[in-house]
Amino acid sequence: MIERLHDDNAIAWRPTDYVIARAQLTRFISFCGLATFDELYRRSVTDIEWFTEQVVRFLDIQFDKAYDRIVDLSRGGQWPRWLIGGRLNIVRSCLDRWEDTIVARQPAVIWEGEEGDTRELDYADLLIEVERCAAGLRACGYGRGDAIGIHLPMVPETVIAMLAINRIGGVAVPLFSGYGPSAISSRLRDVNAKALFTCDAFPRRGKPVNAKQVADDAVADCPEITRVIVVRRMRVTAPMKTGRDLTWDQLLATGDMAGGAARQIELTDTEDPLIAIYTSGTTGRPKGILHTHCGFPVKSAQDMCFGTDVGQGTRISWITDIGWMMGPWLIYGALILGATIILYDGAPDYPQPDRMWDFCERHEVEILGVSPTLIRALAAHGDQWVEKHDLSSLRIFGSTGEPWNPDPWRWLFENVGQRRVPIINYSGGTEISGGILMSNPLLPIKPCAFSAPCPGIAADVVDENCDSVRGVVGELVIRKPWIGQARGFWKDAERYLQTYWARFPNVWVHGDWATVDADGHWYILGRSDDTLKVAGKRVGPAEVESILVGHESVIEAATIGVPDELKGNTMVAFCVLAPGEAGSAKLAEELRERVAAGLGKPLRPEKIFFVQALPKTRNAKVMRRVIRAAFLGEDPGDTTALENPAAVEAIRQAGK
Repeated sequence: MIERLHDDNAIAWRPTDYVIARAQLTRFISFCGLATFDELYRRSVTDIEWFTEQVVRFLDIQFDKAYDRIVDLSRGGQWPRWLIGGRLNIVRSCLDRWEDTIVARQPAVIWEGEEGDTRELDYADLLIEVERCAAGLRACGYGRGDAIGIHLPMVPETVIAMLAINRIGGVAVPLFSGYGPSAISSRLRDVNAKALFTCDAFPRRGKPVNAKQVADDAVADCPEITRVIVVRRMRVTAPMKTGRDLTWDQLLATGDMAGGAARQIELTDTEDPLIAIYTSGTTGRPKGILHTHCGFPVKSAQDMCFGTDVGQGTRISWITDIGWMMGPWLIYGALILGATIILYDGAPDYPQPDRMWDFCERHEVEILGVSPTLIRALAAHGDQWVEKHDLSSLRIFGSTGEPWNPDPWRWLFENVGQRRVPIINYSGGTEISGGILMSNPLLPIKPCAFSAPCPGIAADVVDENCDSVRGVVGELVIRKPWIGQARGFWKDAERYLQTYWARFPNVWVHGDWATVDADGHWYILGRSDDTLKVAGKRVGPAEVESILVGHESVIEAATIGVPDELKGNTMVAFCVLAPGEAGSAKLAEELRERVAAGLGKPLRPEKIFFVQALPKTRNAKVMRRVIRAAFLGEDPGDTTALENPAAVEAIRQAGK
């Protein structure tokens, strides 16, 4: 067990009576005939069938055939089946349901590109475009069960393509827009994809990223791909292969000629595959996380509604990519709830450091989803860039991707949100379809903490015997099934069982260290496989890193353990310095002593290295296992999700 606990015990935000009264979660509690969040949570985990039915009814999920029963656990908690006997294509709940309502003329998607262009589609327009795209896919010969890749930035066509694939009963395979050819081809081959959506190019910091060339190189290794559909994002010249490639406009024109029947929604079963989202494995090939029509979208909408208080007309933006689960989460959740998705496609601090705040002001964003990494980067530019803008439309910050350090949390809460806007901390994963833990508008919030588990998630913190513990650090687990639970890994059931179910019987082990304090607030302290053990003492990397980034010269840090003959392991830290700061032996020693003062001399880092960047995934997670492997000269395993592979080489050189 890790001995140290989080020491910030002050309540930073409490909901006002107005916030409580207007909250969607308040509506749901009343809908269930209950009075308090605590009542709701207790019943949600003691009676999962009751809770699931209440959620499905509250969200008004549209069925083509009613289900016979809620859940089938005959194969055990590892393999539940939900809404048995029902027929459900989730696109009907996202779009068709709004056709004859006032929502039809409400904005569904508002988009802004890095270059300043904007576009808007209302719900009626979006339905028409999805129908046309679906008809075009059918005309190309694709249908139920076919996997189709999406290699696009966050543009309106990304939303349309994903829903069109689902509309014909296909399986969407979202891919990070910045992936290289090998990362794309390995995923497309794994899922036997039949087609790929890409674009000519997209801008990042004013320079075009040649997406089409990357896609062509990837598809050269994918003989199953028969069509590449190219969105003209920047309208630059891109090579087109005769007989295989179609522009987006050509695909839709093909759909227009196909007739009305081709636009109709496929009648899928509740447990038909909907989406395969790939995450990086520690070793070997990436994991394809499989989700169904009744799983991922329902859990997404539930968390978005109850945690970030999204309802009809709410304007929500999340700084993400379609290849990270928060991209599909944003699309399914917002459209099921009748909200407005505000997309930004570009670098969030370009051409000026206030781009994000200007974007929020102009589009009147209400819910803004960020990562701690993004906030650290924006905070480094200074407060003056925030102060230029009227951010009164903001009422909730969502945060996910990694644990917070206290200083950037407080900067966002105090300097940007003016202590008015709560930070709804959110942690779970692709395999969860969203969150295990999530703050919400009804409960007080502490810095860096989670107010509670998500309703319906039987979360617990346990010791090595799987006994519940409080006030100390243990493994984060889930004791009962939930509707968003992954339906395994694509073509690899055994790997799925080994990853999450092998340690304790019938208990999901998520791989995070967590603790619950005396007031019932939860904390994530990092991945349990990242834990450091130095001189017999265990410490989470996040504890060390919080002390390091608390120094005014440091904006990011990562800590690893390396073998040591005397101590067994010793600690090495890598720090990214603020603009204008220079690394020196004096600063390194100052940082080492800062950690020793905070955690004790035995936990003082042996060495501190200054680097330009830390290796991260495109969803902003610091890859400590890659850092450790590079430093020790070992095989880092799967690195295809890295946003900045050049950062690995700098760390490898440091280890020599």
